[in-house]
Amino acid sequence: MDTLLVVDDNPAICSALALMLELHGYRTLCCNTPEAALALLSQQDISLVIQDMNFTRDTTSGEEGKSLFYALREAQPDIPIILMTAWTQLETAVELVKAGAADYMGKPWDDAKLLNSINNLVSLYKLSSANNRLERVETQRMAAIVGADLCGLVFASGAMQRCVDLALQLAKSDVSVLITGPNGAGKDKLADIIHANSSLKDKPFIKVNVGALPMELLEAELFGAEAGAFTGATKARLGRFEAADGGTLFLDEIGNLPLSGQVKLLRVLQTGEFERLGSHQTRKVKVRVLSATNADLADDIAKGRFREDLFYRLNVIELALVPLNQRKDDILPLVQHFIGPKFTLDKQAKQALLAHPWPGNVRELENACKRAVLLAQARLLTAADFGLALASDAPAAANAPVQAAAGSAAAIQPVSTSAHPPEDISKHAIELALAEHKGVIARVAKSLGLSRQALYRRMEKFGIGS
Repeated sequence: MDTLLVVDDNPAICSALALMLELHGYRTLCCNTPEAALALLSQQDISLVIQDMNFTRDTTSGEEGKSLFYALREAQPDIPIILMTAWTQLETAVELVKAGAADYMGKPWDDAKLLNSINNLVSLYKLSSANNRLERVETQRMAAIVGADLCGLVFASGAMQRCVDLALQLAKSDVSVLITGPNGAGKDKLADIIHANSSLKDKPFIKVNVGALPMELLEAELFGAEAGAFTGATKARLGRFEAADGGTLFLDEIGNLPLSGQVKLLRVLQTGEFERLGSHQTRKVKVRVLSATNADLADDIAKGRFREDLFYRLNVIELALVPLNQRKDDILPLVQHFIGPKFTLDKQAKQALLAHPWPGNVRELENACKRAVLLAQARLLTAADFGLALASDAPAAANAPVQAAAGSAAAIQPVSTSAHPPEDISKHAIELALAEHKGVIARVAKSLGLSRQALYRRMEKFGIGS
């Protein structure tokens, strides 16, 4: 059931609109102030807003409505907003329609015209939201059509799309690529995509995390070692360059390579030649080198920690990957991928996930999802399941009545906020509530999460006398 938000300082207007909309299948939330409207929008999944243009007695300028409109658009740019006022001002209407208002109606309104506008706008909004969700899937489908292998990469952001496009373009060549970006952001996944879509995809693909190897073993790992070359070397060791001969070698955290190793690496990149540790025999390989780092290599060069000539050999093309908090469109698709189809997210969990800075990037996000799935008490995951604080200090839950700001406790009047759809409320449940509250309709309606009008209709339907 789609939820609509009505913002009007006149309670009678709110009640009339709520009754009409509920009769046509919409769940309606009503509030009387701009502040309450913005609070509700931050806490609930709302498909459309109907807002008044004046909220203070004897005010007809429409400036309050304009301020609310722009605040709503800033908070949720795509949500359709219908403006309503008894004081129609053509200049204001033109300005706000140009700024994105979906419709502008005078009071009293025409029910049929208003409902037709609402139905069309909600349908378009849902279609647009569905299209946004499918955008990533469509991108991957089109990539598959042209024969690209995205190696299971999950993304929806424009920033990541640009990285993928460049990676696919680079895959067609044999140049060295330096992938830069913070730890855990997905640099190794881009390396996978480059190799998987290259002419070498059926050849060896060897990965080395330079930062994870002890300094004294790095050269032996990369270039191999003869038996007796160092303590513990009881037999000849094949290096990663030899293992990758004819294919691709990915050197992760290349900034940790010591200067002695950098000299040998530069020689291999220039000539394809090297010697194993403890050997004078020159060996020759043909390897495409991809490398990655989270370090500022320009700074390392200035401080003498990294060779400038090696940098330019590795960095024929740089593929820069931004941190996860700068591509927020990727967060929720990644979360759904990590938690699987059996779990969903409540709205506050989504807000908390989007608000968290994710210093550990995708790796941290994946770990948080594993935690949530392991500790969850239900299939609907909350912010607490992820170990995250709520994105805002608003105390109301998604389906609880929301209180207005201090001094206007009655400003927000939720209608049909029951955790269960109104049609699921049985005759027996209504009779029990009537008995418990001694027939006081207001209390019965509140306990069942219904408006009084909705309760009366259900009592009439079940033949219950009041």
